[in-house]
Amino acid sequence: MNKKRRDFLKLTGLAGAGLSTAPFSYGLPSVTQAPRPPKQAFNMCGFGAPKIDTVRIGYIGIGNRGSGALQRIVHLENVVVQAVCDIRPERVEEARKSLEKTAHRPTYYSGKADSWKTLCDRKDIDLIYICTPWNLHTPMALYAMEQGKHVACEIPIATTVDDCWKLVETSERTKRHCMMLENCCYDFFELLTLNMARQGFFGELVHVEGAYIHDIFDSFFDKNKRYDLWRLKENQRNGNLYPTHGLGPIAQVLDINRGDQMDYLVAMSSQDFMISKKINELAAQDTDFKQFQGKSFRGNMNTTTIRTKKGRTIMLQHDVSSPRPYSRIHLVSGTKATAQKYPLPGRISTGHEWLSETAYQELEKKYQPEIVKRVGELAKQVGGHGGMDFLMDWRLIDCLRNGLPLDQDVYDAALWSSIGPLSEWSVAHRSNSIDVPDFTGGSWKTNKPVDISLTTGGTTGIKGL
Repeated sequence: MNKKRRDFLKLTGLAGAGLSTAPFSYGLPSVTQAPRPPKQAFNMCGFGAPKIDTVRIGYIGIGNRGSGALQRIVHLENVVVQAVCDIRPERVEEARKSLEKTAHRPTYYSGKADSWKTLCDRKDIDLIYICTPWNLHTPMALYAMEQGKHVACEIPIATTVDDCWKLVETSERTKRHCMMLENCCYDFFELLTLNMARQGFFGELVHVEGAYIHDIFDSFFDKNKRYDLWRLKENQRNGNLYPTHGLGPIAQVLDINRGDQMDYLVAMSSQDFMISKKINELAAQDTDFKQFQGKSFRGNMNTTTIRTKKGRTIMLQHDVSSPRPYSRIHLVSGTKATAQKYPLPGRISTGHEWLSETAYQELEKKYQPEIVKRVGELAKQVGGHGGMDFLMDWRLIDCLRNGLPLDQDVYDAALWSSIGPLSEWSVAHRSNSIDVPDFTGGSWKTNKPVDISLTTGGTTGIKGL
């Protein structure tokens, strides 16, 4: 099997295993692709685009995540909300009212399925911020980059491996940033363990774990909260559909794409014990749910394991329907120490027992990242999942303003998102292993680890607190 970049071909064949290659369409998935160019067009890892003193932003999608993004951005200096778009006029009106007492006077777009293109076509926008249903993420990101815009997109940025490659190729060709908005990389314990790993506290890293275990079952069926029941439709895919909250922080700890790379994965899903049953109950009262009767849905729990090129292991779990306490797990295990968070608060161990609270606080003070020192308390005041959303937005704008490389580039967006369709393939083929594509084209061997220590930049001010 040719493992060169862009030759990620016929991975469903598994060297004559005789496994199905049925087309991917909410059913048995395939990751077979057309040939790719053998060389990387341009390395976006470590790339700093020209500085933008005042970042002009266009927002697409003003639902739950989009409205929150608007509320956060008004606390930053050197930004202008230039345009806002949502297909639902009532959402646009809510956005207009929320900005009335600010200095922002954007143009609003609504009512048409392609109004977002008109927004992207404008010449006076630097960054497109995408908060729409998953199936729109890739086409919107691609179109925005083609119009010369940088892109920040909610997760996952793609749901097929082929779309992941399209994003990589377009970002390299246009030299426009394409960042997936993985906010959990900016949570405080995750930033702490990243800094500790950078300074060798854990020794050689051996194993990491992440998850998205979140009981949002009822929201699948909420027609007001989920436009066009899009999340219920996505759950007809059976795999680790939402891997990046748990994966992003531990991938950074492992220097994935920047010193190590994923090699192959194996995934297994439980039976669906809840979604189909609920649909049958609802369909008896609401005809909108009859279209889902008889369909197959994602099993309650998916467990995906990954081995890296350097022999480390990753375990990811996904369960958004079972009545379980919220958890992203976040386990970092090395030859000298271990860190773990969820469902209990963050803890550190250098042996058989967890360190005392006093010892933990001493380590927390010693290894506190610079971004937390500078912006952490202010971020907690602004909010957004305890402040991590604001830290993410602040860091993105500061990097754009200072011409710095982004903490998450297009290769991270593609790789982390690709776990979804790759896990689907493994589940559909009795948990056989499947190779993970190298979206960096081998550059992972020389790319430098991500640094969120803010040794440079840090000039973006905060207002309105």
